[in-house]
Amino acid sequence: MPFDARAAKLLEPGRHFTIPECPGLRFQSSTTGRAWIYRYRNADGAMRQVKIGAWPAVSYNGAVVEWERLRDARGAGRDPATEKRAARRAVVAEEAARKQVTARSLTVRSLCELYLQGHIERNRKAKGAAEVRRLFDTMLGDLAEVDPTTLTRAQAFDLLQSHAETPVVASNLRRELGAAWDYGLDAGRLGDNTPNWWRLVMRGKLRSRGRTRQGEQVGTNKRVLSTSELAMLIPWLPNFSRTVEDALTLYLWTGARGGEIMPIHATEVTDESDGLWWTIPKAKTKNGWRDEATDIRVPLVGRAERIVRRRLAVCEGGYLFASRGKVPYVEQKTIGVAVWTSMPYSATRPEQIRPRLPVQHWAPHDLRRTVRTQLAALGCAEDVAEAVIGHMPSGGVGTYNLHRYDKERREWLTKLDAHLEQLALV
Repeated sequence: MPFDARAAKLLEPGRHFTIPECPGLRFQSSTTGRAWIYRYRNADGAMRQVKIGAWPAVSYNGAVVEWERLRDARGAGRDPATEKRAARRAVVAEEAARKQVTARSLTVRSLCELYLQGHIERNRKAKGAAEVRRLFDTMLGDLAEVDPTTLTRAQAFDLLQSHAETPVVASNLRRELGAAWDYGLDAGRLGDNTPNWWRLVMRGKLRSRGRTRQGEQVGTNKRVLSTSELAMLIPWLPNFSRTVEDALTLYLWTGARGGEIMPIHATEVTDESDGLWWTIPKAKTKNGWRDEATDIRVPLVGRAERIVRRRLAVCEGGYLFASRGKVPYVEQKTIGVAVWTSMPYSATRPEQIRPRLPVQHWAPHDLRRTVRTQLAALGCAEDVAEAVIGHMPSGGVGTYNLHRYDKERREWLTKLDAHLEQLALV
């Protein structure tokens, strides 16, 4: 039934009503006011609830939008109530850190800590936040105890130059330190006239030299497997374990990222009128931090459909690539290691006799690039091919073209399926 504002206003304290169209969403009255609540069971079956906001400050439509976000987060395997508590703890920790900084002189290390707690750990995924912390912990050196307001251009240059042998890492350090200085300026922790040398020194001079392969520099060229290489690789895939074979096949038959494939969950797969679909929640995508990002819809065709249906039958409603490790699914790097150790030139565990790949010098992510290239070769339009592999449109296209390309994705992945199967028969 539609939300009745008059009934909501007359609701007695201690009473509540639910919204049938939004399972778990309830309107609750208390002696202190009225509020929207989302109630659900977590993965362990325990009841949890999250306060969405007070009414009427949060309208019915606003509550439904937030309910959808929380429901999607839960569907992605997250626990919104736990995340909200963690966010509150982060606010308390940040405030404590700020008070500590106020009580003593600011250092580069403490400025970086403020940036980590106030921005990075709130807005980046755990893996990315851990990497930024690792950069600061291992690469600041003696500069960590320097007063950031007195940092000179020469000191900034010398730190980056000391890491120039690893230009990509040095460039990441430069970027994060520049952002930390910006954060400090915005927060009023640095004087308005404090220069941000990280934005100025070594601009454009920390460029990747590309991969080193078997001790030889091979540059920054992007690897794409040719049709003849695919014709050799696809029939060879069963030489891997079933897990690795299935994961690599999903790379080729969907064009999805490894970080999206490995944590695929049963709740993300649906049987629809035109076939099987996998909806990757926005939170699991590379662009999950961007406001304009959306869930990615992936039609499962041919081998991809058979793999997913087989794994759905045994996963008991959980992760399709379940694991008993630190995370509940097989990690992406496991697939990369399996490919590497199967290369003819791999010296990993030389005592182990194992089949060696007929196609050399590639990694799992190169299969995604190969899918994009094959779609272009088959005549797929640029915007459709970009949608198939989950790239977000840029600029004005992303702002004004909101078409989701579901029909086109299925059409072209079906064509890709036929093309790959034909190659496998060659």
